Amino acid sequence: MNPTQTAEWNALKDHFEETKALHLREFFALDPERVEKMTLEGAGWHLDLSKNRMTPETLELLGNLARVCRVPEAIRGMFAGEKINVTENRAVLHTALRNLSGGPVVLDGQDVMPGVKRVLGQMADFAGQVYSGKFQGYTGKRIKTVINIGIGGSDLGPQMVYEGLKFYARPELTVRFVSNIDANHLAEALKGLDAAETLFIIASKTFTTQETMTNAQSAKEWVLGQLGGDPKAVAHHFVALSTNLEAVAQFGIAPENVFEFWDWVGGRYSLTSAIGLPLVLGLGPDRFLELLGGFEAMDRHFLETPIEKNLPIQMALVGLWYNNFFEAQSVAILPYNQYLLRFPAYLQQGDMESNGKGVDKDGLPVDYQTGPIVWGEPGTGGQHAFYQLIHQGTKLIPCDFIGFVQSLNPKGDHQEKLLSNFLAQQKALAFGKGLEELQKEGCPVELIPYKLFEGNRPSTALVAPQLTPKSLGALIALYEHKIFTQGVLWNVYSFDQWGVELGKQLAKAVLSDLKQKTVSPDHDPSTAALLRYCHQHKG
Repeated sequence: MNPTQTAEWNALKDHFEETKALHLREFFALDPERVEKMTLEGAGWHLDLSKNRMTPETLELLGNLARVCRVPEAIRGMFAGEKINVTENRAVLHTALRNLSGGPVVLDGQDVMPGVKRVLGQMADFAGQVYSGKFQGYTGKRIKTVINIGIGGSDLGPQMVYEGLKFYARPELTVRFVSNIDANHLAEALKGLDAAETLFIIASKTFTTQETMTNAQSAKEWVLGQLGGDPKAVAHHFVALSTNLEAVAQFGIAPENVFEFWDWVGGRYSLTSAIGLPLVLGLGPDRFLELLGGFEAMDRHFLETPIEKNLPIQMALVGLWYNNFFEAQSVAILPYNQYLLRFPAYLQQGDMESNGKGVDKDGLPVDYQTGPIVWGEPGTGGQHAFYQLIHQGTKLIPCDFIGFVQSLNPKGDHQEKLLSNFLAQQKALAFGKGLEELQKEGCPVELIPYKLFEGNRPSTALVAPQLTPKSLGALIALYEHKIFTQGVLWNVYSFDQWGVELGKQLAKAVLSDLKQKTVSPDHDPSTAALLRYCHQHKG
């Protein structure tokens, strides 16, 4: 269904025309109970929507759109294992991976939960072997460093969570991540390491991903080069997250060290599957279960809570309001916690690969905006970089502020100062600073135009008591489900990513020309010229 052709969309258009000129100062003045009406709680998170350019009526109208677009039915269909990834004929069941209650999840007549539990148990057992020294390197040394080699969802998710929960990391292991096919990435990760104490996790479902397998082969050569060249050493220093058992065996990895995951797990939703093995090792199985518990709490909230109180749905509706009515091009993700350094990058894949689509479920070009550009950095560093544009620039940029009341590393008044910035930036964006205030401060007349803050810049606040495995799991699931809801509203398939394929295919032909120092006549003039430049300077 094209959402723009519904009566509910037209009602929103009329409402937008009535309210678009109002300032946030007016919204607050008109409704003294605004904050209470626009604040929600769920799965340990506090969501404040009151600093958005909308009213409770806006959210009600947006909720009507969600109903006519059958969002509740789509949610139930996903959890039930319907094959909603239509273009690949797959179910989308990442929620089964954190179904700690263990209730059955049936796909094609079979309960997937025994397999999920088996792999979780296998990961925990393997971690125990590494910690105890039962699993050891080829020379008998204990493993001290784990390097995860993957890309996309096999890298961004576990890397983000490991950095996010580094406070809880086990001291006996260091975990590093390599994804880029640029040899610099692998070279820097290997610096200072002893191959006899290093374990590589090769994360590739097909065991054919170009970047991953190129890095894996180079890592294998590094291990064999340091350990005397015996092929048997590979089994002591490599494990695989894959379904291609034949290719894994050819690489030299022992069958018992292959961790399975399934085609109903999309890459960017896979960190709670075997792709989370570096987290099980680096944080410990118990912490990983706490993380899954946070995911499960938000999953249940999403499935069971009415639209009006449902955090992921409400955030999705707010995002649609700016994307499709205010025509905002991007959204800024601003976590006020340094541990969440990689969270915006993680959401870039989660959102832009899911809903960066220009064709709807009927195969027709869309005539409305779909997924936004997602970007951001942790506060307070971002305040000294790009906040100028958000405050006084010409673009409307809705912001998600993510904060925690308590610090994991309390030192002096650091946390109070961090929180004061977290709260003050939202206040400044919303309410600005007017002419009268500047005049009272004695601002020189010639500087007034430069020091005026219009305000009326929208933001959403997400707050939890503390960054824990459970709160982070719930936060990730919240955004997963927000993205899913927006895909339903925009009538696009959120779980395929055909747009990444063409560049991969063309790279194969270009690679042949680079290796042979040739230039195929099939190339466009620009690519041909760049190839000749590369040949000239290859050395």
